[in-house]
Amino acid sequence: MSRSAVQHIKTNVVLYGALFANLGIAVAKFIAAAISGSSSMLSEGVHSLVDSGNQVLLLYGQAKSAKPPDGKHPFGYGRELYFWAFVVAILIFAIGAGVSLYEGVAHIRRPEPLRDPTINYVVLGIAFFLEGASWFIAVREFDRRRGGQSWWKAVRRSKDPAGFIVLFEDSAALAGLVIAAIGVYASHAVGDPRIDGAASIAIGLVLAAVAVLLAREAKGLLIGESADPELTAQIWEIVEARPEISWVNHVRTIHTAPEAIFVAVSADFVDSLTLGEGETLIEEIEASLRAAIPSLSSIYIRPEKRADALVHSPPQALGTR
Repeated sequence: MSRSAVQHIKTNVVLYGALFANLGIAVAKFIAAAISGSSSMLSEGVHSLVDSGNQVLLLYGQAKSAKPPDGKHPFGYGRELYFWAFVVAILIFAIGAGVSLYEGVAHIRRPEPLRDPTINYVVLGIAFFLEGASWFIAVREFDRRRGGQSWWKAVRRSKDPAGFIVLFEDSAALAGLVIAAIGVYASHAVGDPRIDGAASIAIGLVLAAVAVLLAREAKGLLIGESADPELTAQIWEIVEARPEISWVNHVRTIHTAPEAIFVAVSADFVDSLTLGEGETLIEEIEASLRAAIPSLSSIYIRPEKRADALVHSPPQALGTR
């Protein structure tokens, strides 16, 4: 295996771990559902199958987003990953939640005779172990990148959807397994197969909630989100520190990919600068910014007269979050 292939697997260890776990779990769940007739197990099988497809789409999106800029897309293809993340959220809602809700309602309206649940418990135990391992990998990787922020704040400010999508998918999967186990047990304990259908509906509601959350986060990335305020403030300070800059009007950023940021700076240059000196200054500022923040993929610096101080203050001064 080539070095680039090894690096690709290391970079996407969360996605590959979730993919292989979900494929094996989906097959086992479908077999258990066919043998036992459990609606919640069938819903869980569909859930795992959808999750497997989602990981494939995210891997595809990452591959496409890595394409270099060209004439048609001068800022690269980074947002392609955000598009596929939004598609993943739609699939979770339409297929995962939709099938689970349909199966649950159908099972309540036309309950099937109860069968031996042993196979369900075996599969659920194995699935919980595999999903737990995938969830542990996702949590470890996300925790490594969140940099001391709260978990929710880290999700809201994350620009890499692959990490938090797998984290939410695996969390929903573990919740679904617990619900399915309760549904199967309660159905046999009470002798009412409709409880299993109700468990399937509960799984569908969990998936719908996760899908809505992921869609909201993916939509923000797809439309275009600014860089973290701390990074924006750092850019501001680097530009403002130059003696040739009398005033910084604004610093505007947008993520074109998880690790690629476009920045536009408007600043008032001292009047004594010649045109040639101004060009040299811009080159020096760009070099300083790239050295300090390697994720800046495109830098645009525009000489402009001083603007209103209140409107164009640094992010910290306005309390931007």
